[in-house]
Amino acid sequence: MKRNLSIRLGLTAAVGLLACVLAPAQDQQPAAANAANAGKIHGRVINPTGQPQGAGSVSLSTDGGATLKYTFPVSDTGEYTGEAPAGTYMLIYRAPDTPAGKMVDSIRGVKIVAGQDTAQDDDMSRQEYIDKMSPDEKKQLEDLKKSNADALKANQLINVLNADLRTVGQDKKDIDGANASAVQALGATASKADIANKAEEIKTAKYTDIESLMTKDTGLKTDEALLWVNLGYGQAGLKKYDDAITSYKKAIDLESASKKPRGGVLGLANAGLGEIYARTGKVQDANAAYDAAAKADPTNAALHLRNEAVIFFQQNNGPAQVAAADEAIKVDPNQAILYYIKGQGLVQNATVDPKTQRIVLPPECTAAYQKYLDLAPTGPYADEVAGILQQAGEKVSSSYKAPKSK
Repeated sequence: MKRNLSIRLGLTAAVGLLACVLAPAQDQQPAAANAANAGKIHGRVINPTGQPQGAGSVSLSTDGGATLKYTFPVSDTGEYTGEAPAGTYMLIYRAPDTPAGKMVDSIRGVKIVAGQDTAQDDDMSRQEYIDKMSPDEKKQLEDLKKSNADALKANQLINVLNADLRTVGQDKKDIDGANASAVQALGATASKADIANKAEEIKTAKYTDIESLMTKDTGLKTDEALLWVNLGYGQAGLKKYDDAITSYKKAIDLESASKKPRGGVLGLANAGLGEIYARTGKVQDANAAYDAAAKADPTNAALHLRNEAVIFFQQNNGPAQVAAADEAIKVDPNQAILYYIKGQGLVQNATVDPKTQRIVLPPECTAAYQKYLDLAPTGPYADEVAGILQQAGEKVSSSYKAPKSK
């Protein structure tokens, strides 16, 4: 399950610092430029922190700011563009909340040439503007610059982490598709052993990549639980179980201590622990971990508990897989695979009738197999299940249809 950090720290705009009022200016409707003698002007408004200042307006005045003859809106990214007759103007910037008759900043001697496009920024981070600030405003500005620098640095780090998480997400897809990739690489006529070895080679490379990326990233941002979850995933894939347990527990501790714990992250971490415990024969620890995953992440509870049953099935732990399947069935009774897993666990307790030499299935085993056929009459295990029932002399579910003979 791939998740991005999705953390974005906003840069603080210097709105408070733009409230300083420098000189009077009278509002006037913009005059139309004479096209024959007109020139264009464009630029960007920069606030005292050095960041683009969005919104507000740029105006041109020919009488020192007493009237605003030509006014152009400033975009959200600080750009403005306009047109005016050739001449020399005072450029004036006003914020959206600048009081009528006042201005925030002005630049004298701006020349517009007929037929040309003049570039003119209003950069309020220039020393001339800063020198006019009060001591309190200068202190605010320094605090803002530091805050913005820290936020920018943090955002750059988050971009790196999110890019690595996207790589990890693709690595996980490649792991899931390793067998298909192995067949494609070796050809359909390759032996099962060769295909299995190639698939394992692909998986190992991907798990190693995940471990390497997440080792780096957990060092860069030690307090992000999702990074530790993915590190644990990579380590578990390489069978570095002790390291993976440490990483998963670190993720759980971090996420549990956060102000708003993410159920999905806790679910992944606990399920990761559960898988390791299940594969190493620690049944009670596995049950506890998977139960914690289902509780923390109720939306995916059925998935977590089903995976527990699958892992125990892969480990050929009959009693554990039956118990896990029963728990998963309580959450979602319509998953056919759970009844197959339960039946496969119970069939290990079958006996043989000495008189008929037929196998005798435990009643719950028969019921589980019949339920599988009811839910998946053409499922991947339907023929196998029907065959077992027939060998035991049991009636096969009427919804099952045997494949046509070739």
